[in-house]
Amino acid sequence: MYSFEQLKVFITVCESGSFSAAARKLKRAQSGVSQAIANLEISINQELFNRDKNTPVLTTNGKALLPIAKSILHQQKYFDQKLESLTKQYENELVIAIDESCIDSDFLQILTPLADKFPITHFEIISASTFDVEELVRSGKAQVGIIYADGELKVDMDFFLLGQARFITIASPDHELAQLSTVQDADLKRYRQCVHRSAQQKELWFSYAISSKIWYANNHQTIVNLVQQGMGWASVPELLIKHSIQQGSLIALPVAHEHSGWLTPVGCLISRSHQSGPVLTSLIERLQENSFSHDHWTKREKTFTK
Repeated sequence: MYSFEQLKVFITVCESGSFSAAARKLKRAQSGVSQAIANLEISINQELFNRDKNTPVLTTNGKALLPIAKSILHQQKYFDQKLESLTKQYENELVIAIDESCIDSDFLQILTPLADKFPITHFEIISASTFDVEELVRSGKAQVGIIYADGELKVDMDFFLLGQARFITIASPDHELAQLSTVQDADLKRYRQCVHRSAQQKELWFSYAISSKIWYANNHQTIVNLVQQGMGWASVPELLIKHSIQQGSLIALPVAHEHSGWLTPVGCLISRSHQSGPVLTSLIERLQENSFSHDHWTKREKTFTK
């Protein structure tokens, strides 16, 4: 019966191009590599290499068996990793729910090192509104949630602050509000407002509807698109509209009571319905290490609530 070690030697010889190169890579004697290949050929009753020349050449049968050998070793590695994760009690799955406007490539870079560290754990990222994210964590459907925090103590979840996000009041350049040197509340109330609202019909406490004419959407990108079409004005995360403002397709309105926009805390919720394992612990450490370093998280004193 052939062994995993023999298959490993077989693959290494194919990838290295010779028995001697494979021996150096495996840190074994060349005679040991040659013997392993010979024993494999005997075990499967197939000639894998043509040895007529100095450099071994795969036979037709050897070429046919090589991809299968690679697949077997891949499965063996997967089995060993899975066994290790069970032995060390690694979580099989980790669900991260994030407010849809907080996701960008910089934020995902915080998560990517976990892929190599925990190759067997299945990660699921769910984007939703802050209110829906909070409910996913509260119900135990997500272990971690990234939300806009309202300052309210979460007695059924753990929480720590990541920083602050800046919201900007915007309109299209052709909108009548864009022609004003200063925009008052009374001006905003006169025109249609595009408002973010969750599936539960909850509005964020700092960008709720104040106009008598309203269009709702459950994600901020749709709100931005509506404003670009001249549908109305809105308060949206600065992260989403930086480039549009630079390009001139949107403008930041000079609102009298918020000259530099509105800052709101961004925080991390942690479910108490799940046992804290190595994967969750590492994720939390990554988030805490990168707190306040993210482009749209303005630095503020760090707090932690249990």
